[in-house]
Amino acid sequence: MSEVRPALVELTIVRTKEFIRETEAVFWVFAFPLALAVALGFAFREKAPDRVPIGIEAGPHAQERLAALQKSPALLPRILPPDQARLSLSRGKISLLVEERAEVVFRFDPSRPDSRAARMEADDAIQRAAGRGDPLAVRDEKVSEIGSRYIDFLIPGLLGMNLMGTGMWGMGFSIVNARMRKLLKRLVATPMRKSEYLISQFLSRLVFLVLEVTILLGFARLAFGVRVNGSFVLLGVVCLLGGSAFAGLGLLTASRARTIEAASGIMNLVMIPMWLCSGVFFSYERFPERVKPLIRLLPLTALNDALRGVMGDALTLSQIASQLIVLTLWSAVSFVIALRIFRWQ
Repeated sequence: MSEVRPALVELTIVRTKEFIRETEAVFWVFAFPLALAVALGFAFREKAPDRVPIGIEAGPHAQERLAALQKSPALLPRILPPDQARLSLSRGKISLLVEERAEVVFRFDPSRPDSRAARMEADDAIQRAAGRGDPLAVRDEKVSEIGSRYIDFLIPGLLGMNLMGTGMWGMGFSIVNARMRKLLKRLVATPMRKSEYLISQFLSRLVFLVLEVTILLGFARLAFGVRVNGSFVLLGVVCLLGGSAFAGLGLLTASRARTIEAASGIMNLVMIPMWLCSGVFFSYERFPERVKPLIRLLPLTALNDALRGVMGDALTLSQIASQLIVLTLWSAVSFVIALRIFRWQ
């Protein structure tokens, strides 16, 4: 007779095999992060910055101002009729409009960084053409070292986003799909405990965590030279806690949902604020000071900060302890609540 394995082991093996057979899930876990890294990595690769399109209102001084602005390597000026110039600015086709008046008038949206930069470049070009000189000599030094590039900021954010997405979607959809197919109802009749089922879902998620982290970081190293400056062991701990936190949230969101649509709505409600606020593609330091403490309590923010601290700044365990505590609390609290409110049908 073959040996009967514990229910937790059997459930973990079953869930792992189910995941491997889900082609779409494998794509989103392994292929999508690499495709996103390639697209964004090459979009922000080392190259000359794109010139900012600006408009010059047609008039007596238009050619003179066009000649002055064409000397700026950062601007792409063109003369436009007055009506078309205002429309182009309102539609975002140009970032700045130089109006035809006795004095130089810049019309732009100050909330747009490219418009503010274009305004300073245009003012500098026009003032120089009018004879302004610089009393002090200046020299630019461009920063392009590994570790200071945008791709070095981006990869930890993509890793954190991937751990969040696969943790929540992988866990949540698996449970809701089983509930819709009446599989959970059948499991009620077995001697398996509720905790064993939920833990097996969690363990099967961790099996693939090592693979997805290794593949993404390995690709980033080979394609873009992204390095891990800190401890690989500490990086593994951060990824484990991050994966646990989002697996717990995935279990929690699927504990009562009866349809895929309901689970999807709940998960989007949880994840969209973190996509926007947690510093995946840009730093959350741009947000007002009064909301930053709340942003830092989000699990994705804590995960991204810890990943960037270990990978970029070689921070130690004590230096990222606060982020690890946040992830641990999210993991423990979400799993405990999920265990209490979980329903088989």
